[in-house]
Amino acid sequence: MSAKGQRQRLIADWLRSGEAGSQEELAARLTSAGIPATQATVSRDLEEIGAVKLRRDGEVRYLLPEQVEAGHAATKLDRLLGEWVLSIVSAGPIVVLRTPPGSANLVANALDAASLPGIAGTIAGDDTIFVAVAEGTIGDRIIADLNARRDRA
Repeated sequence: MSAKGQRQRLIADWLRSGEAGSQEELAARLTSAGIPATQATVSRDLEEIGAVKLRRDGEVRYLLPEQVEAGHAATKLDRLLGEWVLSIVSAGPIVVLRTPPGSANLVANALDAASLPGIAGTIAGDDTIFVAVAEGTIGDRIIADLNARRDRA
């Protein structure tokens, strides 16, 4: 596993267990684990794994998409669609979203976390997301829903 993958796996594990909250705390834990990391590196890692900063039980903490309530996930998705998605087109049973380079994973994580009806799953590259349309769902309906969410942002 790459150093980046190892770092992101550790960060995700610590967030799931509630063992770390701030970027500085995560950087210190990584360094203690023998993985040198700056706050800027941790910030990029948090963004790439889709972590969001929320207030829980009076504390501000980073949470992974699966730890966030569906309502917040949907709000985050709307914002990300508005900010990062350049186009949404149909390609048969797949909907294709285009983003600026380096942004596809962030949007795909938000799509997965929102658990929208009709979406079976996503695959993200650097600037392209393939959205698998669930059986019995029309791709144009997914496109209309995603465009409406993007316009709300």
